[in-house]
Order: sequence, then structure tokens, then C-alpha cells
Amino acid sequence: MSSRTPSPLPARSERLGRSPVVRRGGQWWLVTGSGSILATDPTFTGKLDRFADAMTAADQAVADLRSQQDDPPTPRPGRQR
Repeated sequence: MSSRTPSPLPARSERLGRSPVVRRGGQWWLVTGSGSILATDPTFTGKLDRFADAMTAADQAVADLRSQQDDPPTPRPGRQR
């Protein structure tokens, strides 16, 4: 029995960067133009989970840096020109 499905998957998904890997309903799918394959190998899906967590942390760090750049600089006591 194959885990390949020719029908489209539900719209709610989380793409992993610009890769053909998508997480839907807590499951990882490899998506191509001709269909989707459910990733079931626990080692592989564990790596995908860790990579997704690392990307989320990196995105948050970038967002934090951008918000700091948008904030006006705070004056430092004793340093006036």
C-alpha cells in the first residue's frame, strides 16, 4: 500500500522554507506538482521538526532585531556632544 495521494491536501499548511516539504496536521509531506508523499520515517521527520524549530527561532531573532532598529535610540547618561 502506498502513502502517495494524487488529490490536493488541505489548505492549512506550513512550508519549510523554500523546500517542497510541508507540515499539515502535524505530519510532514513531500509535495510535488504530480502529488504528495507522506514522510513517515521518524529519523527524517525528527530532523524536519528540529530544522523547523531552528528556522522559527531564526525568524524570531530577525524580527527582534528589526524591531530594535525601529525603536528610537535611548540616550546614554554622561555621553553628550
